[in-house]
Amino acid sequence: MGGVVTGFAVIASIIGTGYVLGRYDLLGPGGREVLTKLAFHVASPALLFHTLAGADLSVLVSAPLLITALSTFAVAGVYAAVGAVRRWPLGHTTIGALCASYVNAGNLGIPVAAYVLGDASLVAPVLLFQQLIVTPVALAVLDVSSPSERRSVLSRITSPFRNPVVIGSLSGVAVAASGLTVPGPVMEPFHLVGAMSVPAVLLAFGISLRGSPLPARGADRGPVLLSVALKSFGQPVVAWALGSAVFGLTGIALFTVVVTSALPSAQNLFTYASRYGVGTRLARESILLSTLLAVPTLLTVAALLG
Repeated sequence: MGGVVTGFAVIASIIGTGYVLGRYDLLGPGGREVLTKLAFHVASPALLFHTLAGADLSVLVSAPLLITALSTFAVAGVYAAVGAVRRWPLGHTTIGALCASYVNAGNLGIPVAAYVLGDASLVAPVLLFQQLIVTPVALAVLDVSSPSERRSVLSRITSPFRNPVVIGSLSGVAVAASGLTVPGPVMEPFHLVGAMSVPAVLLAFGISLRGSPLPARGADRGPVLLSVALKSFGQPVVAWALGSAVFGLTGIALFTVVVTSALPSAQNLFTYASRYGVGTRLARESILLSTLLAVPTLLTVAALLG
């Protein structure tokens, strides 16, 4: 389980650095907001374009990815149903559903796949699925649900296609689908700028922890506990049930599907929440708790299926 320990250690050190920046106000009162905007508008689109432009899109057609998709929609659907019954705001419910189902396939998934599963490419289908399907749909809902004056129907419909994250993803897919090879000098700026994405997100997350109350307290207690329960326990169980009972997976194939489903909520969800000004506390606390629970969860999965 060296990959799990390594991945968590790297993430914790950068988040800790962000906390120190916030503790001593080294970036000023607007430091977190600047980092969030940098990640959302510039660095993340560049990273997604660079990643997807060279991706093998054929991995999107596979049984493991179908299981991941079904488990994602299942737990997100449960959260959305509870949100509808409890009459939580649409944007808030969307962030919670993402926290319940959107795994940290990048900065945690890659080292876990490399060191635990023995092949870093095994997490690629999950990355593609989340960036090509889940992210555009979720951001479209957040765009539509965001309060804004004098926005026409056409503006609301086309807003997802003007979103920088979606633009970066779709542009990368277009390049990959065309079979074109982007020259190195042209791609290098995307690589350099994209490399800022993960550190910027983690630093902003660390800054946000400064002065924050203990998680799962106050008005967001119910939504936080629901999203964490679905992410840490519900999604891996659903993936295991689908993989073993429906698709007949065994051995390393089943282990891989369950491990990727057991990864914690992705840190970039906090960026989305901050960008739209909705559910920021829900996202922060859900990510924090699911990340802490991911260690015993992954160890349990490895003991049972590894």
